[in-house]
Amino acid sequence: MAGGREIVKKIGSVQNTQKVTSAMQMVAASKMRRTQDRMEEARPYARRIRSVIGHLANASAEYTHRYMVSREVKNIGYIVISTDKGQCGGLNSNMFRVLIQDVRSWEQKGVPASLALVGNKAAGFFRSVGGNVVAAINNVGENPEVESLIGGIRRMLDLFEEESIDRLDLVSNQFVNSMTHRPLIEQLLPLDPDPEDTYKHMWDYLYEPDAEELIEGLVQRFLESQVYEAVVENTACEQAARMIAMKNATDNAEEMIEELTLLYNNARQASITQEIAEIVGGAAALE
Repeated sequence: MAGGREIVKKIGSVQNTQKVTSAMQMVAASKMRRTQDRMEEARPYARRIRSVIGHLANASAEYTHRYMVSREVKNIGYIVISTDKGQCGGLNSNMFRVLIQDVRSWEQKGVPASLALVGNKAAGFFRSVGGNVVAAINNVGENPEVESLIGGIRRMLDLFEEESIDRLDLVSNQFVNSMTHRPLIEQLLPLDPDPEDTYKHMWDYLYEPDAEELIEGLVQRFLESQVYEAVVENTACEQAARMIAMKNATDNAEEMIEELTLLYNNARQASITQEIAEIVGGAAALE
């Protein structure tokens, strides 16, 4: 019963794979809880400082920061946040698809794009498809630090100040819930008011020690917080997507094992039936 032995080996192989995917599912679930806690800690600060920047952008301030000045978009820049590892379903590919569509829409207007990449998967993707990559940060890890991200951010800010790019967008995955992750492209520069807030009046503030020093520091903290929050949220998306992908793989392995077991039983039954027929035939020939 050579076919039966091959099926048994196949069942064993699938069972081993199922054990691996099941373990990876549990590990991803554990990491997801930690990354979600980190994400929930980062969100309030990032959202509050965005609201403050929105008020400053609408204020008739005595000092207007260079990042608040809009100009005609002749070149656009993107900070693209991806994962370091794969096996997380279509998380990265869905985001890359949305990004490529946005890049092409700008290129149709004659606006070229420059890219700062965060994560190994973004580097690998644009190495294969091409693109003007001006900065790359690899191996961010599961517990990212602001300091490790500053280099890529600083490069894009320098290009904006030099007017080599006129707009800077942040591309990442937004965590909606454990099952839903949405690719998101947000304008980072020039600073834009929070679209969820409504500003009906123009006003100014009293600054201490002075407007330039305070706004300069506040804007830097804002940009760092937005990128850090996006990286943390993308990490939570990664673990949730990996947990779902490994669960689907485990379930698929279970279905395959059931199908192979049924196939083995049918083959074994056919083999037994054939052996009985041969015995009966042999006994009949001896009579």
